[in-house]
Amino acid sequence: MSIVRVLARPMLASSFILAGLDRLRHADATVAQLSPVLRPLSAALPVNASEKTLARVIAGTQVGAGVLLAAGKFARPAAVVLAITAGLSTVVEYRSADTTTKEHRAQRRTQLTKNIGLIGGALLASVDTAGRPGLAWRTEKLIESGKKTASAQLKNADKSVRALAHDVTGH
Repeated sequence: MSIVRVLARPMLASSFILAGLDRLRHADATVAQLSPVLRPLSAALPVNASEKTLARVIAGTQVGAGVLLAAGKFARPAAVVLAITAGLSTVVEYRSADTTTKEHRAQRRTQLTKNIGLIGGALLASVDTAGRPGLAWRTEKLIESGKKTASAQLKNADKSVRALAHDVTGH
C-alpha cells in the first residue's frame, strides 16, 4: 500500500469517526437534527425502533465504517457507507440551518462545502482499488479469456471433425 493511502485513509476517516462519536454521545440532539429522516424511517421499518435507536445505529455505523476505512479493511464498502451517511446528514443540516443573518448563511455555506468535500473524498475512496484491478476490469478480462478459449476449442473441434470426416470418406 502506498504511503498516500496509509496517511489519507485515516485522515479522511477521522472526521467521520469523530462526528459519529459525537452523535452517539449526544443522541437526543442527533434525533432532533435528523428527525426529518428518522421519523419516516422508523415508521417504515417492520420492527419497532425508536428514532433515538435509529440515530444511535446510524452514528455507530458511521464510527464503524470510519474505523474500517482508517484501517484499510473493507475500505471501499466502508467508504460507500460513509458517503451515504454524510449525504443524509448534509441534506438535513443544510435544510435546517439558521439563515436569519448573513453570518449564519455564510456558516451554512461553509459547512455545506466542507461536507461536500468529505463526501467527495469518501466517494473517491469507494472506487480506490489500491492499484489492484477492480471487479469490472477482472470481469471483462475473464470474459475475453473465455472467448479466446472457446474460439480455440471450436477451431480444434473443427479440425478434429474435418480429420474424422476425411478418414471416414477417404477424401
